[in-house]
Amino acid sequence: MKQRIAITGSGIICAIGTDKKTVSDALVARKSGIQGMKYLPSCHKDLLVGEVKQSDEELKMSLGIRADKIVSRTVLLGAYAVRQALDDAGLKLPYLKTRRVCFISGTTVGGMDVTERFYHSILADDTYLDYLDAFDCGKSSVDIAELAGLDADTCTVSTACSSALNAIILGTRMLLAGEVDLVVAGGAESLSLFHLNGFKSLMILSSEPCRPFDASRSGLNLGEGAAYVVLERFEDAVARHAEVSAFIAGYGNRCDAFHQTATSENGEGAYLAMQDALCMAGIDYTQVDYINAHGTGTLNNDQSESVALKRLFGGNIPPVSSTKSFTGHTTSASGAIETVISLIAMRNHYIPVNLGWQTADANCIVPFMGNGQCRLQYVLCNSFGFGGNDTSLLLSQQESELPLSDSKVEAAILSGYELKDLDELKLLKQFIPPIEQRRMDLLTKAAMYTSLKVLSEAGIHSPDAIIVATSHGMLTNSEKILRGIDTLGEDSVSPTLFMQSTHNTLAGILAVRLKCHGYNMTYVQGEDSLRWAIADARMLITEGKAKVVLVGCHDECTGQYASFLKRAGKKELPCISSKSLVIVKKDNK
Repeated sequence: MKQRIAITGSGIICAIGTDKKTVSDALVARKSGIQGMKYLPSCHKDLLVGEVKQSDEELKMSLGIRADKIVSRTVLLGAYAVRQALDDAGLKLPYLKTRRVCFISGTTVGGMDVTERFYHSILADDTYLDYLDAFDCGKSSVDIAELAGLDADTCTVSTACSSALNAIILGTRMLLAGEVDLVVAGGAESLSLFHLNGFKSLMILSSEPCRPFDASRSGLNLGEGAAYVVLERFEDAVARHAEVSAFIAGYGNRCDAFHQTATSENGEGAYLAMQDALCMAGIDYTQVDYINAHGTGTLNNDQSESVALKRLFGGNIPPVSSTKSFTGHTTSASGAIETVISLIAMRNHYIPVNLGWQTADANCIVPFMGNGQCRLQYVLCNSFGFGGNDTSLLLSQQESELPLSDSKVEAAILSGYELKDLDELKLLKQFIPPIEQRRMDLLTKAAMYTSLKVLSEAGIHSPDAIIVATSHGMLTNSEKILRGIDTLGEDSVSPTLFMQSTHNTLAGILAVRLKCHGYNMTYVQGEDSLRWAIADARMLITEGKAKVVLVGCHDECTGQYASFLKRAGKKELPCISSKSLVIVKKDNK
């Protein structure tokens, strides 16, 4: 059986506009939003960024929030875009109350802008202790939904720069599985000192406007923004006379399983993700009319993505452009922002150009720099993140059918193990030589040990998919970065710490160790994180996308964070907690 999933509303705010019209006007006029910093209080004023052209105070005014209320910029941007999406879909509160609604948001920094602003004060006294958990990605999603007036089950996906696109795919899958009636999905990300200086430590930021795929490209420009789409089953959209913008025609999520930040020379993860999206749609590769590339403007990414495109399309690569030359790289929000930009292009019959491109690189594709109107039937969007998390989404103007889950297929937990004592980590040498463990932090060792132990007990060499649940991710590394910025300044950020500070670090490291190029996901929704991870594993199995799924729930609590919790009167957390499960198709022995 098949089902059609329609996009019936969308909202966007980014460096080139605060709604779909202003964004479209900028795209047509070829006007980039990448400029010098105005709002981010960084000392690195030489770096260009894609800031939203509104202050926090102006955003609060637009949302009807008191000017003195402390709200993360990520939350403000997210709520702004969600309200647009709901209005665009013509959704009112009475109708929403009759439906099972889910809000799925992708982010990496969450409310880090608030955390870094008050970090020094929280160390000293209790004045701003209420903002202790502002950095919590799951909390930022709850706050976005609340500010947007959306009463829904909330889920946060954090897979670095592919987060928002993975959120849209998850929403599609939940509708196909019959778990929900309506989904609002996308992502939000604001600029922060943490993020800016982390990327700067990797030496991939440019003080010039980025020029993806150009032979002289010198790096990326960070951006910020938010975008969300409303997803519904087609018959539900028809029943309420909603206008359909496009249909989800196919999707793919794969892991490059190569390196935490660099992409492989053959673009394996990107190739597999795009291939999965097109195979699901059942279309010939020549039918793709436009590809909105990940295209960050870095040497490694653009070359690897180009190789993947050439592998898949051969000599018939459709028009390709990266709109990051307009918006900057909005990291976790980029997949949703570029999905909405693709919807705008499809509606208005044009292809956004690849700004800044002048000189061909023999190792890269030649991006679209043309003019004129064109009909876009199928558009492919790419988002590739740290941890090798590669995701592609295929949009279609015509009704497209997606396969439903097999209700006869069941999933079961084959084996499970929870770390009981830190002394057990000495046994990790059964799986990984001590010399290889030297650069592993405690949480990584714990996740490795419980994961490899359950797989060994189940007699499984490598799973088909890896799903991680975590509340705060790599807290030790994030805390070290924050402390360094606070005491030593912005240039103190270590590239190694930054590379291993994203919430999906563990999922990526496990994929590399297990050579797993399959589905890779990380959930960050507090105590509900494991619930989401297990539910996703079961869906994967009923969809026929996997027979064996490794699920893990891994968290840590530093001494400093424990002291903050104690002062705030909150529940004490263990130093390390790590639990892993192997979930399999029920008839799989």
